[in-house]
Amino acid sequence: MTAHALAVRLFGPWVARVSRETLKADLAAGLLGAVLVLPQAIAFAALAGLPPQMGLATAMLPCIVAALFGSSWQVMSGPTNANSLALFAMLAPLAVVGSAGYIELALAMTVLVGLMQTLIGALRLGAVANFISPSALLGFTSGAAVLIGVHALRDALGIDAAPVANAAGALQAMVQQAQLTRPSAVLVAALTVGVALVVRRIDARWPAMLLGLAAGTGAAVLINAHGLGLTPLRQVGAIPSPWPLPHLPLVDLRAVPELLGLAFALTIVALAQSIAIVKAIAARSGQRIDTHREIVGQGLSNLVGGLSSSYISCGSMNRSLPNLQAGARTPLAAVFSALGLALLVLVSAPLLALIPLAAVSGLLLLVATSLLDLPRWRHLQRLSRSESMIAFATLAATLLLRLDVAILFGSLLSLGAYLQRTAHPAMRTMGFDSTAPERPFVVLDAHPQALPECPQLKLLRMEGSVYFGAAQHVSDTLHALREAPLAPRHLLVMTKSMNFLDPAGAQVWDEELHARRAAGGDLYFHRPRPQVLELWQRAGFLDALGRDHVFADKRSALATIVPRLDGAICAGCTVRLFAECTQQPGAWRTA
Repeated sequence: MTAHALAVRLFGPWVARVSRETLKADLAAGLLGAVLVLPQAIAFAALAGLPPQMGLATAMLPCIVAALFGSSWQVMSGPTNANSLALFAMLAPLAVVGSAGYIELALAMTVLVGLMQTLIGALRLGAVANFISPSALLGFTSGAAVLIGVHALRDALGIDAAPVANAAGALQAMVQQAQLTRPSAVLVAALTVGVALVVRRIDARWPAMLLGLAAGTGAAVLINAHGLGLTPLRQVGAIPSPWPLPHLPLVDLRAVPELLGLAFALTIVALAQSIAIVKAIAARSGQRIDTHREIVGQGLSNLVGGLSSSYISCGSMNRSLPNLQAGARTPLAAVFSALGLALLVLVSAPLLALIPLAAVSGLLLLVATSLLDLPRWRHLQRLSRSESMIAFATLAATLLLRLDVAILFGSLLSLGAYLQRTAHPAMRTMGFDSTAPERPFVVLDAHPQALPECPQLKLLRMEGSVYFGAAQHVSDTLHALREAPLAPRHLLVMTKSMNFLDPAGAQVWDEELHARRAAGGDLYFHRPRPQVLELWQRAGFLDALGRDHVFADKRSALATIVPRLDGAICAGCTVRLFAECTQQPGAWRTA
């Protein structure tokens, strides 16, 4: 096997696309990515309660590993706001934020998440992330946005309160110390936000966050150097080397069981984010994504990152979308971005030390505002009341509970709503609204002017699965139809939309068959699916029913069933619903 073939097999088919043209495009996109991620990495590390060098390190080596071993050609990985906040909320109760023990826990958590992601991808179990519904993820993300904003206010106001894990505690601490607010911090935070917003409005392609950070830093330097009648500002300070250094996390083994539970919740959140971002970018680029390979790439990036002084990373929309828009053609754009960031840090380390925490908090407030996504909330409210309630409940849980519990809560709500919907499959009475020769079947409830029903034959359309969770509802509905006054004794069920049947569902139809025949009627089916027929065959129901009670089309079903109806009733009937009713009454009588 040649080196080129080995590279294609190891990294993917994009290797064959590399050319001078793609290298040029990827280099330009990568340099833009390096500029964009610099303030984000520092801000997100602060959000996670970690030193800035860990945010910078997370945007380097993990970014390269995820790009080379993943599936997407444009998605960039690194520190994200949701992961940073989740990590902070989960670890703050276990250790003093920012302490050596806290950092070791963060590294251990990253390794565990990496192992879980790699196993999930290798075993092709990535669908587990799909159980976080978009509504629950919207609620969680919006709750995270509120938490980001609350925690960022501390530095934006210049209050020296200790970090608090929950939003209520953080707000209470700030209210109690409101008199300690520093006007200088408020000024710098406002300047940072204002410049970023103005730049973004002038041209969205410009690095708005970086320019806002530069303006805030310049103002802080002036205030700290000349006073200007304002209180000096706290700064990031000297940043130790962010280069990846091998390091095995040192944690108490007794803490591992608790970390495993937290790591699993964080794994699912990170996977849901990454998969959503990968799909969103692929929809724009037209690339076909291998989800399992992408998960493996994310897992390897966290595994390597946790062992080299980085914390949890995943696909970042803030970096991936600009990377795509900048013309990135292959994953080498992410590699160039990481290398460019390393060079940028090397050159500008003295300037980075001057960044005020108030300016970083201003950037976090911008991030929080963008994460709220109010248009999507309005769209969801128009679309579905139940899904809106799930999103609101998940948002509330994110603010009031631990984040891993909030994620589980939102997922369970989504699953419960799904089960509630599927446990009540639609059962619609069908009929006609005209006597035209080619008249179609219609849902009677939706057509007030429809013709009356046949007094002997009920037409029913079954929509959805009849499984153990829905069996009671279907049974109750069939019983009500059967026991209604003057109810038809014969039933034709249109089952092409009955997607699934389990043994409990098969039992429902068996009971209905016996009840109908005991009352002098019968049961018929139109176009049941092959898997349904197969189960009926194995259960013996098809033999009890009779294959002549299963029809491939409605016309042949009616042509067979109507002559079997009670001729005496047909002779006095004025409804005359079916085409067969035009025949002489004597022909309707059962032989």
